[in-house]
Amino acid sequence: MAFKRRFTLGAYLSGGAVNGDAWRDPSADIDADLVFERYRDYVALLEKGRFDAIFLFDTVGTLPDPATFERDPGIPRWDTFMLLAALAVTSRHIGLIGTANTTYNEPYNLARRVASLDRLSKGRAGWNVVTGTGGGENFGHDAHVAHADRYVRAEEFVDVVTGLWDSVSPDAYPRDRETGQWLDPSGLRPLNHSGPHFRVAGPLNTPPTVQRRPVLAQAGASGPGVALAARIGEVIYTAAWDVDAARDYRSLLLEKAAGFGRGPEHLRILPGLAPFIRPTEADARAAFEAYLGHLDQAETLRALSRYASLGIDLSVWPENKPIVIGEVAGTNSHKSRQSLIVDWIRRQKPYVRDVLRTFTRGGHRIIVGTPRSVADDMEGWFRSGAADGFNIMFTSAPDGIRDVVSLLCPELQRRGLLPEGYEGGSLRETLGLA
Repeated sequence: MAFKRRFTLGAYLSGGAVNGDAWRDPSADIDADLVFERYRDYVALLEKGRFDAIFLFDTVGTLPDPATFERDPGIPRWDTFMLLAALAVTSRHIGLIGTANTTYNEPYNLARRVASLDRLSKGRAGWNVVTGTGGGENFGHDAHVAHADRYVRAEEFVDVVTGLWDSVSPDAYPRDRETGQWLDPSGLRPLNHSGPHFRVAGPLNTPPTVQRRPVLAQAGASGPGVALAARIGEVIYTAAWDVDAARDYRSLLLEKAAGFGRGPEHLRILPGLAPFIRPTEADARAAFEAYLGHLDQAETLRALSRYASLGIDLSVWPENKPIVIGEVAGTNSHKSRQSLIVDWIRRQKPYVRDVLRTFTRGGHRIIVGTPRSVADDMEGWFRSGAADGFNIMFTSAPDGIRDVVSLLCPELQRRGLLPEGYEGGSLRETLGLA
């Protein structure tokens, strides 16, 4: 059967107290890190909208100066897979993709965790493979492990995890009361991996996964990140503000994936998108201006400057002077986001106010409009080959989620982009992945 592209709709949830940047908005939840029911209700809304999957970010980075978080609700946050395990039993259809880094974890433990989530959710688990943007000081290192070294370790880490998932056959445990056979030894295959970073005997001692292999997500856009995504990534999270650049990135990734015998049926590339949606353009603009009024603009600019390692603090840049960036030192943290923001500044020559009107604090594109105009934009990116769908970065919760589900999702369904219901039981089936 010939492969037919399908539109994919993901949802980013922070795993923390706040989902969205303007947390001082009186209607926004600011206790989702304390009250599980907040996340339970968010996911119930997303299932009504027929979202394919949620994606939970995570970090184990250090706090060298806690004062930097004085006005930033970035901490505390749930343990990603603990929260997903709870959501697995309060949801029915949506995929559950959690972030876990390969630098400060061990593959055997992580393989067990994701396999258990896959069984608990009846086949809806996914793992977002990252190398981490910090945290070495919390794991016996003097500093964060170097970027190149992290990716060498990541390549081997993923091979060990997938090998462990493959080490348990679906019928490894006959549980036959009559014969007394609990385990069929031929259903377990020792891994006996020995490599530069890991020695792992295996096999995995969990129940067999439902999906055989849980879905692998990846978010790297640096050179090593693209190479890893091309080889193992199935859901690719990225940031993009320009449709042509996004199309070039997708073409590059598919070209590199072809070198590993993988085609479009194996990958879903999802740029982040932060929508402000109202029934009319005027209402949407008013909602966006209200958001800017609640936003701690200086803190947002500082956060973006740090995250993208710009080498300058945009919060103190003169408001009436176009931003200028000279040579930027390489970063050991988020190389792809640094490249994106630096390129945008050099090409657009923006003022500080333009930054706040274009990007979230994490560097994702903001769009303001009606259900029709926002859907036009999304469909244009999809039809032109710039994206396989989008990962929605909600501008608030719960209201921002409700707006997308009640206004945007029906418009996407009218266009035939988003199905009315879920097809198949597992996340792999929902996404239509090979």
